[in-house]
Amino acid sequence: MSPVTIILLSLFILLHRVSPAPTEDLNEDEKNALLSFFHQVRPNPTYIWNTMEPPCKTPWKGVECDATNKTVWYLRLPAASLTGDIPLGTIGKLTSLRYLSLHGNHLKGSIPSDFSGLEDLKSLFLQDNFFSGKLPRIKALILLNVSNNNLSGPIPSSLSKFPESVFFKNDNLCGAPLRPCKNEQPTTAEEEEEEGGNKSKNKSKHLIVGISVGSGLLLLILVCCMRKMMYPQSKQGDIEYYVEAPALLAAGATTEERINKLVSLDDEIITNYDVDELLGASAELLGKLGSFGRTYKRVVDGKMTVVLKELKDVVVTKTDFESQMEVLGKMRNDNVVSLRAYCYTKNVTWLVYDYMSSGSLCAHLHGSSGASGRRFDWNHRLSVALGAAKGVAYLHASNVVHGNIKSSNIFLRQESDTHASVSDYGLSTLFGKGSPPNHRISGYLAPEVLTTTNFSFRSDVYSFGVLLLELLTRKTPNKASSRELWNEFHIWVQSVVREEQKDEIFDVELRGDQNIQEMFHMLRITQKCVSIVPHERPTMHELVGLLEEMPRVEIHDWYRQSSDDPSKGYEYTPSTDTRGTPSTITP
Repeated sequence: MSPVTIILLSLFILLHRVSPAPTEDLNEDEKNALLSFFHQVRPNPTYIWNTMEPPCKTPWKGVECDATNKTVWYLRLPAASLTGDIPLGTIGKLTSLRYLSLHGNHLKGSIPSDFSGLEDLKSLFLQDNFFSGKLPRIKALILLNVSNNNLSGPIPSSLSKFPESVFFKNDNLCGAPLRPCKNEQPTTAEEEEEEGGNKSKNKSKHLIVGISVGSGLLLLILVCCMRKMMYPQSKQGDIEYYVEAPALLAAGATTEERINKLVSLDDEIITNYDVDELLGASAELLGKLGSFGRTYKRVVDGKMTVVLKELKDVVVTKTDFESQMEVLGKMRNDNVVSLRAYCYTKNVTWLVYDYMSSGSLCAHLHGSSGASGRRFDWNHRLSVALGAAKGVAYLHASNVVHGNIKSSNIFLRQESDTHASVSDYGLSTLFGKGSPPNHRISGYLAPEVLTTTNFSFRSDVYSFGVLLLELLTRKTPNKASSRELWNEFHIWVQSVVREEQKDEIFDVELRGDQNIQEMFHMLRITQKCVSIVPHERPTMHELVGLLEEMPRVEIHDWYRQSSDDPSKGYEYTPSTDTRGTPSTITP
């Protein structure tokens, strides 16, 4: 058979495997291996697997499979009360395993030698157990932690790249990066002999390798072409990136940071997770770099979806950080996205929030990923404005300054695209008063914040005024023209009301709407919010009342100025209709 025929035949087989029948489930060898492991280590009742159901489709708790449901990629059973030895021929038979976490259990005996055959294993967490004996050689690992066990003997050369911290409290381990072994040379020679033997065997495999590489290249080209046809390129800023996070972690954080556990602020989130576990198993990187760092999405146990937010350049002490998290963790309101957990380290901290599947206001207004794609009419915008205002008013009533109000931090709930909740609140104090405002949000910041970096309730009101104008015009500080001077936003707002054809300032989708007078009224409210003088701005409580009156207020001479000084805003006399009385905001 010619090499070309072999390549084409290999390509056909590979393509056939790319799209298996959706009805298939985990192969019997791996299923039996999982069951043998399960019966040997006896996990606690919360991890009972229904053996009558398919392991991947159900799925069994702690088990995650590849997209075809034919092989196990992730096995995560931390703090599951596992006891006893791990038998040979169980986990070692999960040949495509990428991620294994068994930390915080009562496992003992040797780490099975057949772990060396797990060539795709990238992340291994076995810390806080009672393992003894030698470490097996595992070449492809990116993340590792075997601290706090009873391991002994030389550290394999393939694992010597990791820092000392991953081997802590294994007093009888030796070799790089720990102290030298007394008999280190024989071990090294033995490894070299094994590698030398492999080299001689590889000579007879060159033709096969060449054929495989050729097949792989052809397959890659074909898959790329198919992917390009199936998923056309999105506009810049509209892509929700998907990454496998271990490589990012390995490049951006120390192992000491990765082993830190999350501190839960809510009983609903599982407390035995580490940040490395949430980021390591099919985490999705959402969008571009945010104001404070990256944001990831993660499904927990197949039922709860959370968002992990990275915070860089935090300057406060761990004590002050934890105190602030305790305050923010108590915020529970329909118009506030709940903070569920946090993790503090020296170089980077992490926050865990609820995931809002309907996307942000920014997405709905400007077409980023997650938007519904349907027309965003005036009634929708007014409802979102009121919901977001209630959320910020709730924070203020709880003595929390938001400090980062912008459309990408206003989220719509799945049950209703008009039900808005605010996120990323109360974080401005973590970066110090001397920290310059982030350039990504400068267009939303009040003039006094740009000069003093002091956030306040009144500066939140200014930012909310910018948000209201964004709802009216569909323009953002990041996309405005230089003529509009978003960094000195109040100047542009003052000039807007002097234009003769005032309806042209509104989003083209809103022009001609029957509620045009309400839009003019909101514009006037916006003008009051962005007053140069902070005490001239309404409170958020008052702003909620103004927005609640919107459907009933009668507009007469709406552009009547209270003085020649534009900084003083416009006079507002609320309707005498008692139905417009603002509702009480309670924390």
